[in-house]
Amino acid sequence: MNVDVTALPGIGVRKDFEARSGRRIGVVDHRDGGIDLIVSKLDDPDACAAQVPLTSDEAAVLANLLGAPQLVAALREDHRDLPGITTRQLPIADESPYEGRTLGETAMRTRTKVSIVAVMRAGQLHPSPGPDFTFAADDLLVVVGTPDGLDAAAKILSHG
Repeated sequence: MNVDVTALPGIGVRKDFEARSGRRIGVVDHRDGGIDLIVSKLDDPDACAAQVPLTSDEAAVLANLLGAPQLVAALREDHRDLPGITTRQLPIADESPYEGRTLGETAMRTRTKVSIVAVMRAGQLHPSPGPDFTFAADDLLVVVGTPDGLDAAAKILSHG
């Protein structure tokens, strides 16, 4: 899929692509740090049907919502011939006892036999995080293991 990048003099940069519907969907990165989600009108790809200003935190959450499911779907496909193995997304909430602590401190693999294969943070994928990787609120962990192990991991991340 092609992403078009257009300089907007005095404003910033527009990055968008054409969806199957014929609409263009993208973002405007403003020079002042602002971010707008944009959707074109169906009959005029240069006219906006919707423009939603986003804070950096909102843009990061949206990126996680859009990026993590694709990764999970790919991992599920990779594991479909392995009975008993599944993939799940687990969040690090503000109230998680592991917010601000490292992966190693969770002892996740030892306690649950699951593997944290990636972390989505602020729209960036961090594959294969090591034991020194520090979790932050709103991280979305991509975890692989048995259903029981994944349930146990979710409890650990939310309650300790």
